[in-house]
Amino acid sequence: MNTLITVVGPTAIGKTALGIKLAQHFKSDIISSDSRQFYKEMNIGTAVPDKEELAAAKHHFIQNRSVFENYNVGSFEKDALQKLDELFKENPIQIMVGGSGLYVDAVVKGFDYFPDVDPKIRENLTDELNTYGLPSLQKRLKELDPITYQTIAIDNPHRVIRALEICIGTGSPYSSFVNKVKKKRNFNTIKVGLRAERDIIYDRINRRVDIMMENGLLEEAKVLYPNKDLNALQTVGYRELFQYFDGNWKLEFAVSEIKKNTRRFAKRQLTWFKRDENTIWFDYKDDFSTIISSISELIK
Repeated sequence: MNTLITVVGPTAIGKTALGIKLAQHFKSDIISSDSRQFYKEMNIGTAVPDKEELAAAKHHFIQNRSVFENYNVGSFEKDALQKLDELFKENPIQIMVGGSGLYVDAVVKGFDYFPDVDPKIRENLTDELNTYGLPSLQKRLKELDPITYQTIAIDNPHRVIRALEICIGTGSPYSSFVNKVKKKRNFNTIKVGLRAERDIIYDRINRRVDIMMENGLLEEAKVLYPNKDLNALQTVGYRELFQYFDGNWKLEFAVSEIKKNTRRFAKRQLTWFKRDENTIWFDYKDDFSTIISSISELIK
């Protein structure tokens, strides 16, 4: 039976390095399920694997799209499954790496079905966003669907509006439609998670942001600034620097907000991935050989 080994965990935990080691061991490719690494204009701020890492194992869905394209989780599910069908013909074991829980679930479990709702609801929510700001919508979502409030990218206005329009349009929480329909897959999944103590994760995040700034994140964000309203750019690391370019924040404060919002994102990632009781968790410091041995036993 075909097997998809999926590596998950919070940002900056070491998923890329483990994924490469697994791909080298099993002589397989890597499917990236990081929803922001798809975009070729976003390099530094999305921690795209460097040239050496990309050369160490063949990656797919890394910088293969433009921020100007309308690419969503449904499109990724279709594209990733098609690519896996091709790869499984060459090797029955393949690897998927990424911290975007919704995109991981789309491949493993299937994209969730949501009823159609009145388009006027989205228009009204967008007006509310423009008039009162994102906190107003966040408060409503927390009241209507606390589960989704804890798991989605709560700082992304597009995600918040999407969840709210379902809550309002159907009268049921957005979360009630998630993971309800299980689609059949032609592969088994082994989900491997990396974890660490919270203060270690936060320290790694803070250091990563500092390195990104040293590597030119400010300049990268400045090039993208004229298109700041694009959905793909509603992303931690860029959104905060856009505030700096707008003159609303000082640069030092913007960088501190990147760190804070990335830490919050990591917390939501852990909340999402811990829901799956089948995930096998390893400490981020565990030897790769130990992890590989455990996975090999499961495949047998």
